[in-house]
Amino acid sequence: MSSEPVYKRVLLKASGEALMGSQGFGIDVAVADRIAADIAEARQMGVEVGVVVGGGNIFRGVAVASKGGDRVTGDHMGMLATVINALALATSLRKLNIDTVVLSAIAMPEICESFSQRATLYHLSLGRVVIFAGGTGNPFFTTDSAAALRAAEMGAEAIFKGTQVDGIYSADPKKDPEATRFDHLTHKEVLDKGLAVMDVAAVALARENSIPIIVFSIHEKGGFAEILKGGGLKTVVSDN
Repeated sequence: MSSEPVYKRVLLKASGEALMGSQGFGIDVAVADRIAADIAEARQMGVEVGVVVGGGNIFRGVAVASKGGDRVTGDHMGMLATVINALALATSLRKLNIDTVVLSAIAMPEICESFSQRATLYHLSLGRVVIFAGGTGNPFFTTDSAAALRAAEMGAEAIFKGTQVDGIYSADPKKDPEATRFDHLTHKEVLDKGLAVMDVAAVALARENSIPIIVFSIHEKGGFAEILKGGGLKTVVSDN
């Protein structure tokens, strides 16, 4: 394992559920603080970090549609949930004196700045952590798709997908004790096998832009930095 980071600019995708901790809903501040500490560790290594956070701990747009409601309105509500999570994570980072900016795909200037690629690259050049809120700004797209899109726009060398387990498995390891973890897969294998690590649009976008996806456990303290240096348990999705 190298002492130098393997990647210099990355996009971290964290689910909203990760921020819940052991709670059934909302944000566990202790968990947000720990994820922020992992991001701070990466910044201290000189890695430029963008973050996309989901909103499932607060609201899921598909929940409205499944009960006969309007999917577009539901997705807009989900986007607002991601803004709440982004502000919480930014607060945790600022407590650690990490310069952080929240850029939203939906204009809400009283709360945070609006997203543009130009603003993203400017803030990264100043050493700031950039948290992308509001998904893609469009209904029918997940925050996984937002992660792949923002990764391409910021020129990220890899997408780090923080999940509940330490990689991609042949089956759900919490339900199937025989499930095996993959060390490496291609984007095509993920799509062909129907492995539910990110949605199809996100994986396809990452493949088109030759961006590896690294799946690891968001719950391992220090795990993000360890994998950045080439160690740790993870599954790498790449075409080389």
